[in-house]
Amino acid sequence: MTSTTPSRGRRRAPTKMERAAGKAAALQKPRVILALLLLLGLTSVMLLDGYLRSEIGDDARVRDGAAYDKVPQKILDGGPLLTFTGGTAKTQSVPKKTIVLTFDDGPTPTWTPQILKVLDDNDIEATFFMVGSMVSRYPGVVKDLVDQGNEVGIHTFTHVDLSYQGTGRLQRELKQTQLALAGAAGITTTLFRAPYSSEINAVDNYSWPVYKEIGNLGYTSVFVDTDSDDWKKPGVSKIVQWATPKDNEGAVVLMHDAGGDRSETVKALDTYIKKMKAKGYSFTTVSGAMAKLNGAPNGAGRTGVTGSGQAVEAGVGQTGAGAGAGASAGAGAGALGEQPGGAQSAPGSGSTNSSSSNSSNKVNVEQSGQQKATGSTLYEGKALVYAVAVAEWVLPLLSWLLLVVGVSVMGRFGMMLILARRHYRQRNRKRGKGGKFSWGPTVTRPVTVIVPAYNEKECIANTLHSLAQSTHPIEIIVVDDGSTDGTKEIAESLGLPNVRVIRQENAGKPAALNNGVRNASYDIVVMMDGDTVFEPDAVHQLVQPFADPGIGAVAGNAKVGNRNTVIGAWQHIEYVMGFNLDRRMYDLLRCMPTIPGAIGAFRRDAVLEVGGMSEDTLAEDTDITIAMHRAGWRVVYQEHARAWTEAPSSLKQLWSQRYRWSYGTMQALWKHRKSLTDKGPSGRFGRIGMPLVVIFQIITPVLAPLIDVFTVYSMIFVDFWASLLAWLAVLVVQLVCAAYAFRLDREKYRYLAMLPLQQLAYRQMMYLVLIHSSVTALTGGRLRWQKLKRTGEVGTPAGVS
Repeated sequence: MTSTTPSRGRRRAPTKMERAAGKAAALQKPRVILALLLLLGLTSVMLLDGYLRSEIGDDARVRDGAAYDKVPQKILDGGPLLTFTGGTAKTQSVPKKTIVLTFDDGPTPTWTPQILKVLDDNDIEATFFMVGSMVSRYPGVVKDLVDQGNEVGIHTFTHVDLSYQGTGRLQRELKQTQLALAGAAGITTTLFRAPYSSEINAVDNYSWPVYKEIGNLGYTSVFVDTDSDDWKKPGVSKIVQWATPKDNEGAVVLMHDAGGDRSETVKALDTYIKKMKAKGYSFTTVSGAMAKLNGAPNGAGRTGVTGSGQAVEAGVGQTGAGAGAGASAGAGAGALGEQPGGAQSAPGSGSTNSSSSNSSNKVNVEQSGQQKATGSTLYEGKALVYAVAVAEWVLPLLSWLLLVVGVSVMGRFGMMLILARRHYRQRNRKRGKGGKFSWGPTVTRPVTVIVPAYNEKECIANTLHSLAQSTHPIEIIVVDDGSTDGTKEIAESLGLPNVRVIRQENAGKPAALNNGVRNASYDIVVMMDGDTVFEPDAVHQLVQPFADPGIGAVAGNAKVGNRNTVIGAWQHIEYVMGFNLDRRMYDLLRCMPTIPGAIGAFRRDAVLEVGGMSEDTLAEDTDITIAMHRAGWRVVYQEHARAWTEAPSSLKQLWSQRYRWSYGTMQALWKHRKSLTDKGPSGRFGRIGMPLVVIFQIITPVLAPLIDVFTVYSMIFVDFWASLLAWLAVLVVQLVCAAYAFRLDREKYRYLAMLPLQQLAYRQMMYLVLIHSSVTALTGGRLRWQKLKRTGEVGTPAGVS
């Protein structure tokens, strides 16, 4: 016995347009993400650079004159080398006739190499207490310094007074500097000097807990015996004098290799070294001095001079998870987290370097405060250095681009104001030299109006009724592009005279327009959108320029009809200020890039001559306009021919429309790129129009977010009021241009109240759209023509306020 399976209804196969839409949607998501990642990357680079330059997280407070009664007296009377062992503080002094040269605040690419040369010429080493942000910016200098045999110590990452900071900030300052050292020279260090510190007797009740915390992490804090005060620029002789210890005492000597002009320091250093050597002094590093104090062999430095020092101990309560100077650099992990660099005994711990580290980490005595960075510390350090290198390269470039954008934006405003005024005065001249402006004999012959329509049931009736009121004789051809909502039936049911409805399979707007051109009865064709409403005299005004036989196409004045919403008002400002003001400028320069799809007129023969409306791009209107230029035709703007269009009513639809426009414009410019080298009229557009479009409509808008990003950054981290005033100044310039554009178009000024909000929200969206389009163009994506959802709310022009 056999059984049959009941048949199931077959699922309808998707149409060609549905498949194309699905592919387009699949392509767009990763490109949107990529565009957002580009903006995130820009922001991250700026934040990193700001942090490195202490614009972010900067705390300029410096404590002075605080009490010190909670600091053990033996510490205040002790030497400049402070270590902790098992919670017990211990200070040591440099052996007699021994100099530990230390340099703070570096490195710098200018002064540090000059100091290194003086040290190398005199065959000595020194200890450099480095600021982590500077290390990450100049890693090559650090590597050269370490390779030369010098020693490094931590001077925090951002040169901040740690007595004002909490445990979290202290942890970041230490760890980030260790990572910078690991990335720059492959090392970490156990030596530390606090910013704004001096002699140990200056430790107060606020800084003492910090030193205990740092000591319990295995760091040796290094203070100063003799301060050269070279930062005061007192002259070479004074620097030498102030750096010289008294009575043959040993000393930790402070100089600087950053923080300003250090030419006096470089000159004084050579003199100072020779003077002290002549007195029988030896030079060594902090680790070298501590090794000598603890009886380590070869601890005398290159000169071999030995000495003895004193040690003072003071018992204190342990504050960290602590280990002392003899513990590993990772001690204290319970308080601040493990210090990078792996374990190795600190200098002065009473053990030799070789007794506590493997052979791969062995260093000479004068660098025994350093360890070889390994594992994640090394890789994170290299990543930090690479990221900083990118920021150091990108930010100057962005600064120059910001200047270019600023000049371009202001230049565009200037050109628009000057040329728009001239255009208005020329086209509206009623008297004076040359008399009243005229295109030539009045054009009265009939013309064909082509209305491409795809699912326009909400709008088609209003569109056709507005055309029926035309004061100019017209033939109306409605090309139904495979509508499925009854658009064709609505158009036919109106019973309007001179209306023909042509039905075709869905093929897109260019194909519909080409079908209309082929079926046109007259030599002038007016093209419009299926959602557009014409004023009664719009067609008559639009065709008057064809009195000039050299004019092949005319752009009309498209107006936003649904302007009483926030999104509509923003687009209304854009249409009046951007599109129409731009068209006045391009008209005078004879390089009009686009005839709007909502209202434009063409000579039929000229359209056929250039091959009709092309399907090569998404911006068929821009494509054919450029083609007309290249064919030698003149394209002009007729401000008095007004049509009212329904702008997208949602952000999603707006994004879709503008994405298609901007991407299509890029396609059209690329298609006609050979016009750059053409001669004659085609070359004129290539030499003037194309560069202006690329600069003003692609490059400047793509880079314009730099203005906003830098403004926000400056407001938050630099100078709020100065940045706000600068932004308001640019806003005022834009407001002046917009007001002038509204005056020329005789629009109501009340919509300009939306301009500040437009700059804060709408403009940012347009930036993202253009960046999205640029990414699509660069990655070779292709899109199909898209249909926007209409509401039919734009009626007769009289209803628009």
